[in-house]
Amino acid sequence: MRLRRGCRGAWIALAAVLVDRLTKAAARASNRRSPLIPGIVNLRPVENRGVAFSMLWGRPLLLALFTAALIAGVVGWLIARPGAPRLTRVGLWLIVGGGLGNLYDRLFYGSVTDFIDLAFVRFAVFNAADVFICVGAALVVISAWRNERKGT
Repeated sequence: MRLRRGCRGAWIALAAVLVDRLTKAAARASNRRSPLIPGIVNLRPVENRGVAFSMLWGRPLLLALFTAALIAGVVGWLIARPGAPRLTRVGLWLIVGGGLGNLYDRLFYGSVTDFIDLAFVRFAVFNAADVFICVGAALVVISAWRNERKGT
């Protein structure tokens, strides 16, 4: 029963992985820089062999193991705490989905495909999985803040 309740919301992670796989496949297929929204967002496929901002460049096995351990830890927490606030659970499932999307790339390609390039600011190129991870983390923080204010 706890496993079933704990895995409620796993569809969020699966949807995130699907969106990530489809967008990365499209970026890889185009393999060229082009404006998606002129002056705002460009498509620029690049291979990132590190993590955020190319940290730990060239250590794919270490990164894959670290990512897998983090994903397992988050899923374990979700299963152990099926009564956690909904916003926390949604955020964590988004993090799991983003992590799985990038882990897939590391295992099957040796690097992560990044393709979203913000034209209006100098920033790192990123991908849909990265967006899911960041949005998920923001939701977890908002949920913690809301629960702290409620005194729960």
